[in-house]
Amino acid sequence: MTGQKVRWGILATGGMAARFTADLVDLPDAEVVAVASRTEASAKAFAERFGIPRAYGDWETLARDEEVDVVYVATPHSAHRAAAGLCLEAGRNVLCEKPFTLNAREAQELVGLARARGSFLMEAMWMYCNPLVRRLKTLVDDGAVGEVRSVQADFGLAGPFPAAHRLRDPAQGGGALLDLGVYPVSFVQLLLGEPSDVAARAVLSEEGVDLQTGALLSYEGGALASVHCSIVGGTPNSASITGSEGRVDVPGGFFFPDRFVLHRDGRDPEEFRADPADGPRDSLGHEAREVMRALRAGETESPLVPLDGTLAVMRTLDAIRDRVGVRYPGEHPGEVAAERAVTPA
Repeated sequence: MTGQKVRWGILATGGMAARFTADLVDLPDAEVVAVASRTEASAKAFAERFGIPRAYGDWETLARDEEVDVVYVATPHSAHRAAAGLCLEAGRNVLCEKPFTLNAREAQELVGLARARGSFLMEAMWMYCNPLVRRLKTLVDDGAVGEVRSVQADFGLAGPFPAAHRLRDPAQGGGALLDLGVYPVSFVQLLLGEPSDVAARAVLSEEGVDLQTGALLSYEGGALASVHCSIVGGTPNSASITGSEGRVDVPGGFFFPDRFVLHRDGRDPEEFRADPADGPRDSLGHEAREVMRALRAGETESPLVPLDGTLAVMRTLDAIRDRVGVRYPGEHPGEVAAERAVTPA
């Protein structure tokens, strides 16, 4: 694939698909060649909007399109397993939106499919591909704050969201945790890995999804992490990392920061800012570039967003849901808890 454009297919036509495609068409080495939706009218309208040559009214035709190098899956996450699985089974490479799936079982099934077929698969955790987040991780990994002792992160929206909204719909994997909480959990695990123990509490809606959730993640080395997410209150959407020799503060929008501040014992604070040359702070182009880099290199997964890390995040989300009592249609009683390796809280 070296030296040629990477040909993309877009599966879904909603807001995330539009955001991603708008950034994708600006990349000179990317070409969007096809789009699919459940209805031909929606696919055609999307294709006309972005100048895409082929529009399909079903997912299967896109999955079988041999002129597509990689498919971006942007359906609601309740359909990620089906949509991404269909593409993988047809031999397509896949970039799948987060949360990766509803639960760790579905995630493991997708990873197993990709590895068995030698296909590329990556979760669209754009935060991990953000240049400033990568710089933060490098600093922390290199000991800028000493041994990490605690991490805090939150993501909350004020709402209110009506009962008919997808965020309140159990059939669509609704609730704060999967839509928003995946960011704080992923941020923590980027720095600390998978926790050894999980405790959590939540406020549930009448429909049985979490309106807000708080969790404490514990690590065998003594570190603690606290995460919070909400669809009933706007939070600072900030994060901090405290170590034995200092602290990093990431102000609002920690998952696409424009700056962070490093406080080291005995030194003046150091501010690190995003490089304007990297483009808008909310660009999804960084993850697209990483996918294309990996495909050209013949890699089947990204070192920035490794599949084992995605599976670990899904196990933590499962554990939190188990603790607070959120289960989605089609999940069996005890299924989520049974797949979790950590000690129950």
